[in-house]
Amino acid sequence: MKSSRFKQAAVVTVAAASISLLAGRFTVFAAQNPIPPPPQNQPGAPPPHEMPAPTNLKVLPKNLTGPQVHEIMEKWEGELGTSCKTCHAADPKNLGPNGKPRLNFADDSKEEKQTARKMYKMVEEINGSYISKIDSSGDPVTCGTCHRGHLGPEPFVAAPEKEHAH
Repeated sequence: MKSSRFKQAAVVTVAAASISLLAGRFTVFAAQNPIPPPPQNQPGAPPPHEMPAPTNLKVLPKNLTGPQVHEIMEKWEGELGTSCKTCHAADPKNLGPNGKPRLNFADDSKEEKQTARKMYKMVEEINGSYISKIDSSGDPVTCGTCHRGHLGPEPFVAAPEKEHAH
């Protein structure tokens, strides 16, 4: 019994010494290689991303700010494996500093934007009318629940049944 406790104590001591040594080496490394501060808006650098107040919200709450809508859109982009231009039309009359047309976020001309609104309503309905009523579930559905990073959800294919040996 004593031998077992001694071994455990030795392992803990060695682990603590290793962590202490690594921490000391990291401190020396960090002192020699400080992380530079983020660059300020230097000449020639791209301007910070503008997030104006939204003007055409039809399914999202109308009191959301530009940054809040931007955060939601970035989440949807990841869950759908897409980009802003999938749903938002380019405005050829409004060119950015790079000479390319900026997106007109208020424009409703793209069918994908209409589909996104319908899908958002569906997700809200599923979460509010069904998921919220299941005691054992705490996870709401999201775009990513089905899409998993693909604009068109991949069809589910069940694994083939294994033959049972008798």
